[in-house]
Amino acid sequence: MRRFVILTATWGGSGFSPIASGTVGTLAAIPFYLVLARLPLPLYLLSTLAFTLFACWVSGLAEEIFQEHDSGKIVIDEVAGYLVTMTALPVSWQSVCAGFLLFRLFDITKPQPARWFDRSLKNGYGVVLDDVAAGVYACAAGHLLTRFL
Repeated sequence: MRRFVILTATWGGSGFSPIASGTVGTLAAIPFYLVLARLPLPLYLLSTLAFTLFACWVSGLAEEIFQEHDSGKIVIDEVAGYLVTMTALPVSWQSVCAGFLLFRLFDITKPQPARWFDRSLKNGYGVVLDDVAAGVYACAAGHLLTRFL
């Protein structure tokens, strides 16, 4: 079970990147998104919700294993946030790139309530929900971009 938690929390080891592990984890999320993007929107939403709950559970266990709160090695939260970002956006290389950049922007700057989740919840939910909040902002920005471009 320990190996499973480490493998999934680090999203196949991408969280062990010596630099910018969150960025590397988000890049590693793109193939998973491209698989899920083929689903009808209701199934995509259900899959994203289920994955997010799974990510919360795994992140909490990984914090215990790594013995650090919101360890940089844990990047499954970036995967969940990127899936939220890409909700109902057109599947194209432009939207994949824009979603990546927008998600990283909002994940790094952590506008409220992302900052509150990050600072106030000291468990797997805190690890993941700040990225989900950043994903909501990035999704909204992505939809605005597609409307105006």
